[in-house]
Amino acid sequence: MRTVSALALSSAFLLALAVLSPLPAKSQDVPGARYNAAQRLEFPANYREWIFLSAGRGMTYGPAADPNGPPQFDNVFVHPAAYRHFTKTGRWPEQSIFILEIRKAQSEGSINKGGQFQTDVTAVEVLVKDSKRFADTKGWGFFEFGTNRQPAAKLPPTASCYDCHAKNAAVEHTFVQFYPTLLPVATAHKTMKASAAH
Repeated sequence: MRTVSALALSSAFLLALAVLSPLPAKSQDVPGARYNAAQRLEFPANYREWIFLSAGRGMTYGPAADPNGPPQFDNVFVHPAAYRHFTKTGRWPEQSIFILEIRKAQSEGSINKGGQFQTDVTAVEVLVKDSKRFADTKGWGFFEFGTNRQPAAKLPPTASCYDCHAKNAAVEHTFVQFYPTLLPVATAHKTMKASAAH
């Protein structure tokens, strides 16, 4: 009886470990982007619950939205399943979705007397990895939502973002060189372009 009980307890313990231990996300575990009947990307409304990768202020590799105002903030988010996959492999799985949220900066408000803090959203841009859907743009699709939340069409292959990301991104089409939590991961897995290192 004791042997049977011990085996039963051991089996239960191993089953609990299997259920509770997080496994690396597989490509098929990453929920894909949603599109409407016209093949426009639906706005990922819950992106602020995703993994926050980094924030930049006044990044100048793209055109400034308001050259006369304070530098804006760029906030980057990625779907959690894609993030987990990257931490295990140093590469992005199919269906990875990234959000670039651009917000205004304000220097004085409430009790703040110095520095700057974020205020209104001025634009949201989305990057999706889907090798089959976006074969014409090397497997990546860019979308601009501006300040509205209406479904957006993929930017054409002539858009400058494709060439910029292809030439300057550290890992595939993403600027991992600006993501401090993922830079050591890419370095360890040797997936980062040498030309993109700091």
